[in-house]
Amino acid sequence: MSYSQVGRIERAVHANVSAKQLARIGAVVGLDVRIRAFPGPAPLRDAAQIALLNRLRGRLNPILTLRTEVPLPVDGDQRAWDAMITGFIPQGPTLPAEAETRVYDFQAQTRRIMLKCRDADIGHILLAVAGTRTNRLAVKAAGSAVPEMFPISAREALAALAAGRHPGGSALIFL
Repeated sequence: MSYSQVGRIERAVHANVSAKQLARIGAVVGLDVRIRAFPGPAPLRDAAQIALLNRLRGRLNPILTLRTEVPLPVDGDQRAWDAMITGFIPQGPTLPAEAETRVYDFQAQTRRIMLKCRDADIGHILLAVAGTRTNRLAVKAAGSAVPEMFPISAREALAALAAGRHPGGSALIFL
């Protein structure tokens, strides 16, 4: 490939790029190129995540508010919490919630979440995971890392949220 062709591909102005061309460019800079496909023609790629957050909303006491796509309070940071729960009795801290429809790499996924907690100076997080057999097995395979990161049991967390109370710590729940 010529330098100009690579430049057009990098600027996304090249009309037809093959997977082979992308793999070659990636290899030169030490990257593995992966191509993902999403089902169509559904207009929402995150429909499953929205459904998961709606299941969470259904488990909350009506006095609680669940807002979605809440930006981190860090200037210039484009990351957002999947949801934020507010309105606890008694008035307490907010509780960010992350929704995972598919657990594919528990360590990497929780690392991303914990970095958001660190950067936003948040002490507790609610991780809502779709209650599929595959996800349950993936979380189980994570072993002792789960209770270390999420010490509040799902039962305790859901009971507290149903009562309008903050769970008092981080929790992982299946919905």
